[in-house]
Amino acid sequence: MFDRLNTYAPMALGALRIVAGLLFLQGGTQKLFGFPEVPFEMPPTEGLMLAAGILELVGGALMIVGFLTRPTAFILSGFMAVGYWIGHAPMGLFPATNMGGPAILFCFVYLYIFFAGPGAWSVDGVMPGAWREKRA
Repeated sequence: MFDRLNTYAPMALGALRIVAGLLFLQGGTQKLFGFPEVPFEMPPTEGLMLAAGILELVGGALMIVGFLTRPTAFILSGFMAVGYWIGHAPMGLFPATNMGGPAILFCFVYLYIFFAGPGAWSVDGVMPGAWREKRA
């Protein structure tokens, strides 16, 4: 019965990539442009926050369209791991107490996408030559 679900795996992976990209893009626009407005005071957009905003904006956009998906996912996974240890872990080791749950989740979602590829509906899937994602 569940074997038929495998048919939809590329679409589910594509949906995961797109939604993760949209959430990341939103984080970048919050940091860089103040939109959407957050209900708390954001740290100033300079230094690491500026770098984070740019990575979230550009990386989120690349994830949404599925272009350069694997290298982008690798960079974003590492970015989230570093973000957890720099921004959250100093407030306590446990994600329940340091608000780092989303950082850990994004880290592993992007790590999965790095290994699994972009899924359906990606620019990588229609690119000719070396950029094209190989289908199993």
